[in-house]
Amino acid sequence: MGDVTMGGVTMGTRTGTQTRARAEQRAEHRTRAAAGPGPGSGPAAGSGPEAGPGPGSGPEAGPRTVLRPGAEPGRPKAGTAARRRPELAVFLRSRRARVTPGDVGMPPGLRRRTPGLRREEVAQLSGVGVTWYTWLEQGRPINASAQVLDAVARTLRLDQPEREHLYHLAEVPFAAAPEALVQSVGPEIQGIIDALVPRPAVVYNSRYDILAANPVYRDLFITPVEACAPGPDNALWRLFTVREEDCPLMFRDKELPLMVATLRAAYGLHADEPVWEEFIRRLSAASPLFARLWETGDVAEPGRRVKVFRHATVGELRMTSTSLTINGMPECRIVVYTPDDEQTERRAALLRGGTTKNPAP
Repeated sequence: MGDVTMGGVTMGTRTGTQTRARAEQRAEHRTRAAAGPGPGSGPAAGSGPEAGPGPGSGPEAGPRTVLRPGAEPGRPKAGTAARRRPELAVFLRSRRARVTPGDVGMPPGLRRRTPGLRREEVAQLSGVGVTWYTWLEQGRPINASAQVLDAVARTLRLDQPEREHLYHLAEVPFAAAPEALVQSVGPEIQGIIDALVPRPAVVYNSRYDILAANPVYRDLFITPVEACAPGPDNALWRLFTVREEDCPLMFRDKELPLMVATLRAAYGLHADEPVWEEFIRRLSAASPLFARLWETGDVAEPGRRVKVFRHATVGELRMTSTSLTINGMPECRIVVYTPDDEQTERRAALLRGGTTKNPAP
């Protein structure tokens, strides 16, 4: 085609075509920029927070934020994690603020405006990267291991409840260090179970040592003297070493496996402890039935169950057992037995005050 004259201005048609093409390209670029990066145009693999800090990515430069599909800048993902992360940030900042350099053997330095340790000092003392700890304290969605959280907890001098709280907020399973089992109770706990009469009540630790009991419980669980444990009074030892006809608990084939499984679940925290190993060894030697049940490896948690007792004076009793934890006494519980039916309610009334003894349960 030739030139075209419009309004006295002569232009080439090829030049007009090029101009329109450039305008369309600019419009397309603006549209893409407004829509954000498309598939495959995001940051390179390994550059997100999960991959850890890289060179030149320190907090001074500002950590990069990688948006997952469907995420929006400044808007956390819905759910429990999104609620916990801000709380984690507040918790770590408050714990850091209360630890001074002198507490950890560091000189205070000059021009210190931070009320406690600086982030980089916590990172250095904990053996983690500065950027990683910064992201953790900012509540960013990064992965944390139990070992790293333990190091941070030591640096921030967290006690046991605070350490457990940190794990919970960081969504890492918490395993408390095993403690020596409680072997006695104070007068307050004894007063509580005595006040439950006519309901049988007992305090067990996780090995079924009997730490305290009211008279009605002792009436139900009385066994011959030869069935008493060589160490602390123990319910399992009583039930497994007594003759079946003298056992106060009916349906042994159902009840005793549950008790051994409950013991086995607690044993996981105390494996290789001499006291526990000796108890398992001696009871296995004294009771082939216990040894067979222990070898099954079954585990169970304490809970609400219906147990049937036999009492030589009042007859059969169907009782519901309920376990209650005790603050300040780890691995201990109060177990209370309540009548499961009206007939048991009437018969249990005869045990009021524990005046009716069970001579041969």
